[in-house]
Amino acid sequence: MTGLGLVTAAGIGTDSTWQGVCRGESTGARTSSLDGLPVDISCTVPDLEPARHIGRRSALTQDRFVQLGVVAAREAVADSGLDPHAWDGSRVGVVIGCGVGGVSTWESQHRRLVETGPESVSALMVPMLVPNMVAGNLAMDLRATGPNLVTATACASGATAIGTAAQLLREDACDVVVTGGAEAAVNPTLVTGFTQMGALSRRTDEPAAASRPFDRDRDGFVIGEGSGVLVLEREADARARHAPVRARLAGYGASADAHHLTAPDPEGGAVLGAMRTAMAQADVTPRDVTHVNAHGTSTPLNDAVEARVLSRLLGDHAAVTSAKGVLGHSLGAAGAIEAALTVLAIERSTIPPTANLRAQDPALELDVVAGEPRTEKTEVAMSNSFGFGGQNAVLIITAA
Repeated sequence: MTGLGLVTAAGIGTDSTWQGVCRGESTGARTSSLDGLPVDISCTVPDLEPARHIGRRSALTQDRFVQLGVVAAREAVADSGLDPHAWDGSRVGVVIGCGVGGVSTWESQHRRLVETGPESVSALMVPMLVPNMVAGNLAMDLRATGPNLVTATACASGATAIGTAAQLLREDACDVVVTGGAEAAVNPTLVTGFTQMGALSRRTDEPAAASRPFDRDRDGFVIGEGSGVLVLEREADARARHAPVRARLAGYGASADAHHLTAPDPEGGAVLGAMRTAMAQADVTPRDVTHVNAHGTSTPLNDAVEARVLSRLLGDHAAVTSAKGVLGHSLGAAGAIEAALTVLAIERSTIPPTANLRAQDPALELDVVAGEPRTEKTEVAMSNSFGFGGQNAVLIITAA
């Protein structure tokens, strides 16, 4: 891992996001685009100006999820020291996770169709809304003509993308992969859908306290948006160009619960299997893993199952955190954002706190970091991501 880029509700840029999660202050707030809905809170990216951050045509040709991805990818590539004007684009792949795509474009264009007729619908509607266009736009922006795809495993999409990117490198399909996740799903229709299924927190009177992973009073997640992008290379290639190696993606495990449309398997057998696969690929033992960046959604079922599996596998010696208390749940981007935060935790020997953890659920036997960042050297960390449909992705990230 040689480059990182982050765009989140804590700010634009890796440093802004890191400082935000270390402060442990939630970004949850009432959101004007959700006015009138039963749940009108979210965690949104502040101050994104497409014309300034990307280019004047962006607002006309790109949905917000693509814009978030482009900004994060540019930062990641610059951070890696690579130059898209100089590299062999045929050896550069792009693999991005996205669970939803351009839902806001879909909603706005459907409104035009209903209210003013088909002639008012944009000819760019389809290329703005389909999920693969985040990877397509990144390829055009970065002159990357190698393998190009989007992974869609719901809220595991970003982590699945990173695991897939590593496989492309192992197979020598490319020399560099720009990978991660992007999502912009703070949208009335989608938020209504999550509300109807009971997935969102109902604490609309205190939005900054609504997302509370592992807390005994958690009642659902707060929807967010953002993008996390990482640059992956084979270590020998990175060393040959004297690039700073920020961390290593040592292992990846994936599995399916095959249990329920939305609820995790309470036994957590497939989750445990994905963790063991990732550790085996990394050639580490449970005792080696001293930090877990948990999926930690703040929903009653997810947190309970994840905690049960982590306790069974790792005991209570690993320091656990969830960024969703600060950033909300950015769906298909979450796994990539959290992988990048795991890299930073390793680099900086600092584990950010889990925001809003006022009273840990006594049934969850974990060492969850809360209150303030914890200074702790980490050599081996785990980053977990789980999605509707029972799709699980686990990354093992180790120090450089």
